[in-house]
Amino acid sequence: MKPLRLRLLIGITAAATALSWAGAKLWASLDTLPAVPGAAPVVLAAVAVILLATALSLRTRLKAARERQPGAKRVDPLGAARAVVLGQASALVSAVVTGVYAGAGIHLLGELDVPARKDQAITAGFAVLAGAAVIAAALWLQHVCRLPENHDDPGGHGSAATHR
Repeated sequence: MKPLRLRLLIGITAAATALSWAGAKLWASLDTLPAVPGAAPVVLAAVAVILLATALSLRTRLKAARERQPGAKRVDPLGAARAVVLGQASALVSAVVTGVYAGAGIHLLGELDVPARKDQAITAGFAVLAGAAVIAAALWLQHVCRLPENHDDPGGHGSAATHR
C-alpha cells in the first residue's frame, strides 16, 4: 500500500475548490444556491476525532510492544492496515469535501451583507477547518502505522514495506 502524499491531497482540494467556486457562481446566477449544511463541520470534526483517537491508541500500543513492556497489548497487523485504509479514504473524501466548502465559502464572501449568507460563509469556514483536521489526523495515522526500516536484514535490502 502506498502512502498518501500531502501534495496529492492539496491538489484534489484545489481542484475541488475551483470547481465548487464556479458551480456556486452558476447556481447563484440562477438564484438557487443551496445552503451550507450546519452539520458539515460537526461531522468532519467527529471524523477527525475518531482518526486522532485511533492514531493515539495505535501509537501507544506500538510503543509498548516495541519497548517490550509487560502486559503490552499486541497490535493486530490487519487491524492496523484497516486503520490506515480508513485514514486514507477519509483523507481523500475530506480533500474533496474541503474543496467544495472552500469554493462555496469563497463565493459567499461576496455576499456577507446578507445575514443568512454570512452565517453560511462562517459554517463553510468551519467545515474547511474541520476538513483540514481530518486530513491532518489521517496523515498522522498513516505515519503512526508505518513499518520501521528493517536493519536486521542480512542482505542489506531493507524492508519492502518501508515508505520513502
